[in-house]
Amino acid sequence: MLMETPIRIVGIDPGLRRTGWGIVETLGNSLRFVASGTITSDAQCDLASRLCQLHEGLSAVIHGHKPDEAAVEQTFVNKDAVATLKLGQARGIALLVPALAGLPVAEYAPNAVKKAVIGVGHGEKKQIHMMVKVLMPKATFDTDDAADALAIAICHTHHRQSAQARAAFAAR
Repeated sequence: MLMETPIRIVGIDPGLRRTGWGIVETLGNSLRFVASGTITSDAQCDLASRLCQLHEGLSAVIHGHKPDEAAVEQTFVNKDAVATLKLGQARGIALLVPALAGLPVAEYAPNAVKKAVIGVGHGEKKQIHMMVKVLMPKATFDTDDAADALAIAICHTHHRQSAQARAAFAAR
């Protein structure tokens, strides 16, 4: 069964200082850049206020671009437990906002995103950004976080297509 209407996907790269977002549309095997950007929180504010800023910014993106699905990068654990906890809280906002909007939310490990975009699970940001531009020549991004968010959205387009193919095959 062929899809008749494009599916709009928002990719979210969570961070307390900067949360990147990128929106793509997919129809069959085609991929189209829609928009991208970065939401920043004020480092001078307390944690609760910063989380509110991220919530408000992501809510505006979801409301303004009306995606059908969302994809969020999973948190990696680093040596700084406090930084990991703060990233986890920002990631909670990244999961909550699309869920509150009624969107299905998928999560992807950083290595899965890299593999979907550059073909291998390990690579440098420059490689990812270059491939995002190859896959979507009209894509623009103001920060590394926005480029990463587009890569997360691209990853979801690959995984959602394979999930649909498995479901169609199983239905036969």
